[in-house]
Amino acid sequence: MDSIDAALVDFSGDFPQLVDTQAMAMPASLKQDLFTLCEQPELQPQRDNADKHLAKLFTEASLKLISTNQLEAEDIRAIGSHGQTIFHQPPQNGENGYSVQIGDPQSIANQTGITTVGDFRNADMQAGGQGAPLVPAFHNAVFRSSDKPRVIVNIGGISNITVLPVKGQGQVTGFDTGTGNVLLDIWVRQHQQQSYDDGGTWAAQGVINQTLLNQMMADDYFKLPPPKSTGREYFHHTWLEQQLNYFAETITPVDVQATLVALTSRCISDAIEQYAPATEEVFICGGGAYNTTLMEQLKKDLSRSVTSTDLLGIKPDWVEAMAFAWLAKQTLADKPGNIPSVTGATSERVLGHIHHC
Repeated sequence: MDSIDAALVDFSGDFPQLVDTQAMAMPASLKQDLFTLCEQPELQPQRDNADKHLAKLFTEASLKLISTNQLEAEDIRAIGSHGQTIFHQPPQNGENGYSVQIGDPQSIANQTGITTVGDFRNADMQAGGQGAPLVPAFHNAVFRSSDKPRVIVNIGGISNITVLPVKGQGQVTGFDTGTGNVLLDIWVRQHQQQSYDDGGTWAAQGVINQTLLNQMMADDYFKLPPPKSTGREYFHHTWLEQQLNYFAETITPVDVQATLVALTSRCISDAIEQYAPATEEVFICGGGAYNTTLMEQLKKDLSRSVTSTDLLGIKPDWVEAMAFAWLAKQTLADKPGNIPSVTGATSERVLGHIHHC
């Protein structure tokens, strides 16, 4: 929910080229409505309004990017729009899960005059999968190495990893490790009236409380084996409040922020140590790559090379937008976009619904 990111991607060569980007701030009122919907997705009038509002903003971002590059709608093969997740329920007790994204793709198609692909998670979930994470298929297509085992870490609101063995040596795996920026943003908004802790500068002034960190890491989610996925409906302000209420010691807000940075790092590093011990290189993408304090903590927790995907040719804040352009391309080509060894689906599936203008 930091911003609306649009990426113009050229797939004509061997490696996808990021032609240009467009980032638009999300209005504060809409952001607040989305926070509410993440905890109460059944609020139908607010949900309908947010659905229309998001589609309008997604359309504006797309058209502005197209215009800036002196292109016309007919020059664009398709728009891939993941939408904003307001609820995600993974499969449980043998029953398929479901995931809700808003930002009506049909409205985007109608308003732009461009074929739009949306609803990427449903097909995987109908096949018994988690429906998440979906970016590992793109990571596999563009970041896999022929000589070193790698892990790509995407740190958005939630963190996920993609385990990339050397080409031809093993299957790709991955899962949501747990909280990413979501709790950090909640806490800095509450105590510093900022939307995020820029560079992790506030957290850097605090001290990690190991007792609180160990308590939070004892949460059942971190003990679950993959495949697994999660979201804001699990790691939200109520989860954080419960952790702090249970904690007997007095702790300052800045020390909580420092401990939350350590929590994000620890859930990532523990996952890599347990499920990808052969990893030689770790590459970070997503907004978390710009949190200097978090990056330094990851380097401490992982005795491996840790850098951003910039080194691999794609800036970390645009990997995910490119991934959904790639997934839309897969859909139009009638090719699978999921990886069953990541999501737990019974088979590969073509993802997404195609909306014509």
